[in-house]
Amino acid sequence: MRKELWLFWALLVVIAVLSACGTKSQEDVTNGLHKKMEDLKGYKATAQMTLKVGNEPQSYDIDVWHNKPGNYRVHLKNAKKEQSQMILRNKSGVYVLTPALNKSYRFQSDWPQNSSQAYLYESLVKDVLKDKEAKFKSTKNHYVFKTKTRYQNNKMLPMQEITFNKNTLEPVTVKIMDADQNPVVTVKFSKMEFNAKFDKDAFETKKNMTSAQVELPVIANSEGDSEFTVKYSLADIPGVTLKEEKAVETGNGKRVFLTYDGEKSFTIVQEKAEFVPAASMETVEVQGEMVDLGFAIGAMTDHSISWSENGVDYMLASNDLTPDEMIMVAKSVQQDGTSK
Repeated sequence: MRKELWLFWALLVVIAVLSACGTKSQEDVTNGLHKKMEDLKGYKATAQMTLKVGNEPQSYDIDVWHNKPGNYRVHLKNAKKEQSQMILRNKSGVYVLTPALNKSYRFQSDWPQNSSQAYLYESLVKDVLKDKEAKFKSTKNHYVFKTKTRYQNNKMLPMQEITFNKNTLEPVTVKIMDADQNPVVTVKFSKMEFNAKFDKDAFETKKNMTSAQVELPVIANSEGDSEFTVKYSLADIPGVTLKEEKAVETGNGKRVFLTYDGEKSFTIVQEKAEFVPAASMETVEVQGEMVDLGFAIGAMTDHSISWSENGVDYMLASNDLTPDEMIMVAKSVQQDGTSK
């Protein structure tokens, strides 16, 4: 009897030891992520990003290519609005392509090294590694980290929850949260191909512009159509209201000025974007830092943000708004609606 009891307790101890051996610590997982990132030669990823700004969530399909050391291609598409933009980094620089206008914008930027990028694998891993106070939990199929973000102006979106597949360490979901812990941006990955192969010209600017235009109808190709729907800021800034809306006729149609005033003031300018004929793609040198508005990539200076969306050029200018507030206002203009 004693022998049987001894064998029983010994079996329990063995089971406990084996179970402990199968449980990875936070340090084990972060080390595994770091090694995975270091060993990668490149990857292709497919994901869907959803933004909760205004009343209706906006969804975008994202295709990501990365080939070490410095080639990137991020294609953001919204089929419902028939629009797309592409961030391209190659040996010539960092470009934002707007296929519907046949324009490329060249930035003096160290993107994507300068901030968090919710759709780039190495950026997610870097966020995990850099946050020494990151929270960690292990579920049946996933590893989940809650970390600080590394956005340039991260007061609006300070935290994120990153979920990795336990077996492959592929990203599953990313939830970027506001100061009240509400998810504002959600990225869901549907496919991840590690160590993918690429053609020699896979990251060439003109080739990618052409291929993107084949996928997407050219918005501004209708000559003489200078009308567009005016959009208003839905940002909630206490003490600020729309004081004036003014339209001015230009050679390209109309230019609309929305002037907001109160405790702080700013102006939003909107006009139909000019389409560049297909035979001659235009490259514009941009002064300012790249800023990700979710639905579009903009250029940000100390007192302005400019961007293009759905065939319309926008510029927000202010001497009063903080960088966080400028981004908040710019993001809120993506929704049609009544003025605030």
